[in-house]
Amino acid sequence: MTTASDDSWLSVPDLAELLDTTPSKVRRLVEDRALLAQRIDGVLKVPARFIRDGEPLHELRGTLVLLADSGFSDDEAMNWLLSDDDMLDMAPIDALLAGRKAEVRRIAQALGF
Repeated sequence: MTTASDDSWLSVPDLAELLDTTPSKVRRLVEDRALLAQRIDGVLKVPARFIRDGEPLHELRGTLVLLADSGFSDDEAMNWLLSDDDMLDMAPIDALLAGRKAEVRRIAQALGF
């Protein structure tokens, strides 16, 4: 099981294996904003912290949609989710993993462009 302290990144093939699905379905999860991916050294990767109990973190999709609607690019959203936030006293992804979805989304909305 992936934990909040896991700073590793998973490639699409790694995610497909972990989620017991195909690479094309993993890419669809990214397109549908159930996951957020970033190219690292030319390879599309997803932070392992975005996966809990063998599936995408449920709270992530709504948060990603809200960030996009608030004007965040994918890179800006990824940076915000993984960086410590003074109002949360932790990274937003860690707050989501801790069950603080409403607080994370309220702050994300307030930061909108």
